[in-house]
Amino acid sequence: MSGTVAAMSHMHVAGTIHADATSAAPVWLVKPTDANALVDGLWSQTAARVDDGQLRIGGLTAAEIVEQAGSPVYVVDELDFRGRALTWAKAFEGWGVYYAGKSFLCTTVARWIEQEGLNLDVSSLGELTVALRAGFPPERIGLHGNNKSVDLLRLALTAGVGRIIVDSAHEIGRLEQLTAELDTRAQVLIRVTTGVEAHTHEYIATAHEDQKFGFSIAGGQALVALVRCFHSPRIDLKGIHSHIGSQIFDTNGFEVAARRTLRLMSQFKEATGVTLDELDLGGGFGIAYTIDDTPATVHDLAASLTDIVDHECRGYGLERPKLSIEPGRTISGPAGTALYTVGTTKDVEIGGGNTRRYISVDGGMSDNIRPALYAAEYSAVLASRTSGATPVLSRVVGLHCEGGDILVRNVFLPGDIAPGDLLAVPASGAYSRSMASNYNHTPRPGVVAVRDGKITPLVRRETLDDLLGLDAGLQA
Repeated sequence: MSGTVAAMSHMHVAGTIHADATSAAPVWLVKPTDANALVDGLWSQTAARVDDGQLRIGGLTAAEIVEQAGSPVYVVDELDFRGRALTWAKAFEGWGVYYAGKSFLCTTVARWIEQEGLNLDVSSLGELTVALRAGFPPERIGLHGNNKSVDLLRLALTAGVGRIIVDSAHEIGRLEQLTAELDTRAQVLIRVTTGVEAHTHEYIATAHEDQKFGFSIAGGQALVALVRCFHSPRIDLKGIHSHIGSQIFDTNGFEVAARRTLRLMSQFKEATGVTLDELDLGGGFGIAYTIDDTPATVHDLAASLTDIVDHECRGYGLERPKLSIEPGRTISGPAGTALYTVGTTKDVEIGGGNTRRYISVDGGMSDNIRPALYAAEYSAVLASRTSGATPVLSRVVGLHCEGGDILVRNVFLPGDIAPGDLLAVPASGAYSRSMASNYNHTPRPGVVAVRDGKITPLVRRETLDDLLGLDAGLQA
């Protein structure tokens, strides 16, 4: 037995996708009485069924969207996106609210974020360039990254980025050199690791000690980094940044993180006599992808986090610092829906008298890697019509040459789904297009916004000519 366990412990993460190949539906997945229903909490604000049974978003049916924008396609409900951004701004009034651009960013989205009163968090040269090209106010931009290049830091400094979240001693040295060279100053927060084990997948838990981000509080590196930046002649130390992970549904981890970061602030004050101005608690708030997910409301999060910080500040005799937060998925995720066209179906015996229907669509892991990477769960509905057929246990899979190419691992869909039907996957607005690839030389889908019956292109659909334009052999 011990040998078997040892062997399994080295299984690739994608192996977990195949672990239930002979089981039926998971416990949480209940066979619906109506497979056409849109489950509350999974869909964007304007998503509804129209009289002919089609799914409609932003005043357009799924068929109309696909006719104009092609398939597969990412669809962003503009009113929903804007509404969620505004909700965060109002719920966390007095906080700095930074939209995490890594969840999904383009120039139009950057402008929406600015118009709704949010700041913007970026984490690469590309994201910063998009923000600046969109005309986003640089003083309202925060820059993340564990390995910021000299070019990236130089652009941030010359553009006047409002804050740089420092992640390593090497980065401090680069900032000292660049600020002297450019005769400028850097506004920084120090990113720390708090040792909090967020209850999430290993790859998206970011505050335990054994990972790449930040300075360890427990190991003493965080205090050393704070003191170094405080004494650096061209660095303005503003405060501390913490991020504990992603897709988190409660505030327990944030309570521990707040306690440890505020204790660090207290230690810094003892060492220097100075009180730091800012504390950023990061992001990572979860959304509903399936009926099994129960995220907290934004207003409940705001009240709870404020109470947590105030309680910990009283314990350390500190005034409440200027607080900030970084929602991304909770704004872009539910606002987005992915539309696909069915190509083939087949029934597979999975043991125990159970059958699973495999429904292949014209997308896959190249346009949503999360199910393959994290074994993330999604939902899906028939979007081009309603059906009275009995729901059957189904798995929505892609067109790629990989057994782990799964989009929706477990879902009940009508038993009469056939080639040409459209499927809609809700909560696809975050980390789908932003993590998309060209695997199997597959062009990435386009992204469109829908509002009041009109389509606005956000990101153009790639073509094979786009891909072949990079092939040096064809250019010779």
